[in-house]
Amino acid sequence: MIKTRFVQWLETRWYEDSVIFWLIPLGFIYQRIIQIRQLLYQHNFLRTEVLPVPVIVVGNITVGGTGKTPLIIWMAQYLQQRGFNPGVISRGYGGKAKTWPQVVTAHNDCKMVGDEPIVIARQVSCPIVVGPSRVEDAQLLITDFQCDIILSDDGLQHYRLGRAIEIAVIDGERGLGNGACLPAGPLREPRCRLDQVDAVIVNGLASHDTHNMQMVGGDAINLLTGEKKPLKEFSGIHFHLVAGIGHPQRFFNTLAEYGVQGEQHVFPDHHYFQLEDINFSDQKPVLMTEKDAVKCNAFAHESMWYMPIVAKPSTSFVSLFQQLISKKNHNS
Repeated sequence: MIKTRFVQWLETRWYEDSVIFWLIPLGFIYQRIIQIRQLLYQHNFLRTEVLPVPVIVVGNITVGGTGKTPLIIWMAQYLQQRGFNPGVISRGYGGKAKTWPQVVTAHNDCKMVGDEPIVIARQVSCPIVVGPSRVEDAQLLITDFQCDIILSDDGLQHYRLGRAIEIAVIDGERGLGNGACLPAGPLREPRCRLDQVDAVIVNGLASHDTHNMQMVGGDAINLLTGEKKPLKEFSGIHFHLVAGIGHPQRFFNTLAEYGVQGEQHVFPDHHYFQLEDINFSDQKPVLMTEKDAVKCNAFAHESMWYMPIVAKPSTSFVSLFQQLISKKNHNS
């Protein structure tokens, strides 16, 4: 609990553009380590594994959620519609499987393979593999599933994995925070890293020279029955709103746009829910994110709902993505 509160305090300071002076020396050291590591890969002192099919890495340079997973889902569907056989790899954050890599289905236990891969599996019919070695994960997709293109959910800093295309996702609401590297700020890498990627896409409003995407709330789905209802039917009903994601306020803001209101309950990102977490004393219904819902199936009841999120990239990004795919596929 103390650790969680400290992390929450840090994130609040980072995204308030506050400078935490006593952490600046550590941030400077971290930045130098990251830069040296990148140079070691660039000059072949550390080995990058180049795979026989194109790899698209979708990541970010900040900690916390930016919307990578919904974009991965959109990309997988887009590629399938154009005749590709994509596969998705992910770290499977928090997964405790005894052996790796693991092939993921919509019915896996999220305690074994992580929550985000299961969210992807529920929306996309392509193979998904998770494990600590993204190279091994990708190789399994190629050999066992004959995938001709690989999508990496996160992994911008996983330089051992060779990649044909890099796409960085930025949170349009929080941006890059105070611009400092960990732990003085939220950056995994210096902001100049964005100059090296093939595309930057902003989740939300973007400047004139940056692509963007919008997160659209789908129909609410009942955890127990699978019943679907448009969110507008929930307008005026008071809910318990539950979010254990990287940026919960975005979820609450999306619900507010549909007139959905309620008491907000924030949990740490990737929190593994127990019944007591959402066993509220009143009879008000519960509405949560899909990422949280996959961890509540064991104790679902008919007053529990979740809202899936769909990424809607801008026309300019769709055009650029098609150009990148065509170019890399032709070169390979």
